[in-house]
Amino acid sequence: MMNLKGNPELTPKNLMRPLKNYGIACMSMGFLIEETAPVVWRGLMVMSAVEKLLRQVDWGQLDYLVIDMPPGTGDVQLSVSQNIPIAGAVIISTPQDVALLDARKGAEMFRKVHVPVLGLIQNMSVFQCPKCKHETHIFGADGVRDLAKTLGLDILGDIPLHVNIRETCDSGQPVVISQPQSDAAKAYLKIAKEIVRRLPVPPA
Repeated sequence: MMNLKGNPELTPKNLMRPLKNYGIACMSMGFLIEETAPVVWRGLMVMSAVEKLLRQVDWGQLDYLVIDMPPGTGDVQLSVSQNIPIAGAVIISTPQDVALLDARKGAEMFRKVHVPVLGLIQNMSVFQCPKCKHETHIFGADGVRDLAKTLGLDILGDIPLHVNIRETCDSGQPVVISQPQSDAAKAYLKIAKEIVRRLPVPPA
């Protein structure tokens, strides 16, 4: 999605240099294994990989470090939450019931490990027909909003189900870069600003 491929270079201190594009430094297990190789790790192997990505990367001076984690409450989430200080978690879910189950578990897990939950994002919230402009809630209308009320959390925003988002992701040109004036890009930027506003101010 960031149009990045290849193996990270090593610094003289034997740290990996993150790959960069659009001014953003990125690191992924996908850079360290073959493109088609599955990652079937659990337990200590997962914890070791997480530690490697966090501690053995020359991140340099960062404004924010964003960690994209899979759904659920497994080894990855626990390893991250227990090994580094986290300023806040954002829960992203589609409005359908089966996805909301994982979203709720994720929010409850972060609360138990004392990580602030900044809010929820409703992904694929609505599909608008590109021809007739009719809107359809394919995955349901307000599932994430209802969950937010139940948990006493805020909704940070909605991301529509839009063909431009899929196309720009597949081409490695994020919609906020390639189509900054589009409604989809504006939705992303509005959410990003809201997340930053809710983060605690770091000490000087």
